[in-house]
Amino acid sequence: MAHIAGGYTLATMTESAAAGTGTNSTTAGGGRRSVRMPRSARRLQLLDAASEIFVERGYHSAGMDEIAVHAGVSKPVLYQHFPSKLDLYLAVLDSHAESMVNRVTGALLSSTDNRHRVRAAVQAFFDFIDEDSQGYRLIFRSDALDPAAIRRVEGATEACVDAVYGLVMHDSGLDPHRSRMLAAGLVGTSQVNARHWLDAKRPVTKEEAVDITVTMLWGGLSRVPLQQSSGILEN
Repeated sequence: MAHIAGGYTLATMTESAAAGTGTNSTTAGGGRRSVRMPRSARRLQLLDAASEIFVERGYHSAGMDEIAVHAGVSKPVLYQHFPSKLDLYLAVLDSHAESMVNRVTGALLSSTDNRHRVRAAVQAFFDFIDEDSQGYRLIFRSDALDPAAIRRVEGATEACVDAVYGLVMHDSGLDPHRSRMLAAGLVGTSQVNARHWLDAKRPVTKEEAVDITVTMLWGGLSRVPLQQSSGILEN
């Protein structure tokens, strides 16, 4: 079985400010001193608060003042971690995208049976969209049209495709172009079906929606000519 590197490895992740190891305490807008915490923990707190505001207000309507108040910190402290609203938004996107990619990667590594892998990957997309509503809205329903934000979203999808591609290439013996088409098809179909299911207000159970998607995908994959006997159809 081909190995898949764990974790979110998009190059764009390195553009975000790295979390430090120090501690800080701040005075919020009302003059109340907030709890002292490590810098890395403070960063996570700010990301959580910003995620809620960006989802509620949209990127363009959200303000750094509002995010700072929601996080219970002063505006200067917020800017110590994130120099601009765009930097903060990209970091929030990275956080949710990392969650999506790690779900899919973990699903692919959960079995050596290829039909089970396909089901686990499809399930991972449905679970992400169903359980991480903030991530879903920020990644797939964002009003941010900045090129850097668009690259983040595209990069997250490509990272999922890369994970599937590595297994397809290894197990099927197909050339890189055909392997990547299969991987992109699996990821694209899973995303679109999961988004439709949620937008339609869950017209069927999640299990049934996953079953429908897997049946469609596996029906196509099972008819792809293989170039080695241990290919994706025979598990």
